[in-house]
Amino acid sequence: MKRFFVILATTLSLCSCSVLGGINWNAEGLVSAAGKAATAASISDDMVVELSRQTIAQMDAQSVIDHGAYEQRLSRVLSGLKDLDGLPLNFKVYKTKEINAFACGDGSIRVYSGLMDVMDDDELTAIIGHELGHVRHKDTKRAIKNAYVASAARDILASAGSYGAMASALLGDMGEALVSAQFSQAQEYKADEHGCQFAIDRGKNPYSMYNALEKLMQLSDGGNGSVIAHMFADHPKTEKRMERMKKMADNYTASKN
Repeated sequence: MKRFFVILATTLSLCSCSVLGGINWNAEGLVSAAGKAATAASISDDMVVELSRQTIAQMDAQSVIDHGAYEQRLSRVLSGLKDLDGLPLNFKVYKTKEINAFACGDGSIRVYSGLMDVMDDDELTAIIGHELGHVRHKDTKRAIKNAYVASAARDILASAGSYGAMASALLGDMGEALVSAQFSQAQEYKADEHGCQFAIDRGKNPYSMYNALEKLMQLSDGGNGSVIAHMFADHPKTEKRMERMKKMADNYTASKN
């Protein structure tokens, strides 16, 4: 890993512009991260936002984005939602049978049509609230930082042979990190709570998060090969999450009676 950062820092320092393969990077920030060699903590939040923005742009270009019924439904479900703590949000639907959704540190939320096919509006609201929770709690920023370091450790610069190839490889790794991000149990608990409260605040069924988790666990039982179903294959952990969401919904319901 150290050898990679030495090569990266040296090469970038010889570059007189801040463009790698046509992608606007903060070269100074990359050199700084390389010079500090290897810790996610050395990558600034501004750099993470830029990595996120470029990654989403590449993923959007490689995906089929729906502009029909799915987009209209998502717009209806999220009507009036423009920002999160001042961070502008943007939403798109990827038309695919995959069952997934993810959030990015730049405020981009991507929902797969496969997920929308199996969730009702209330459950979809809770799932999106869950993803927004990861943004609010900065979980996605940490995931991107860690993915960047892991990608760099694979000697991308040495193997790619060009700035453009390196940039493309890095963004590919960032995209994979977003699609299949693995969060800690504590992070998932907090995101679940955020999803439940988000659904409640938008007038949805207080059991929406619980119901969504139950559906995802059932999908994993059915051998569904999607990324998100794989994440719910550990039933004891999923059942614990469901138990917490049912208790949260029960408490909210009791408080209204």
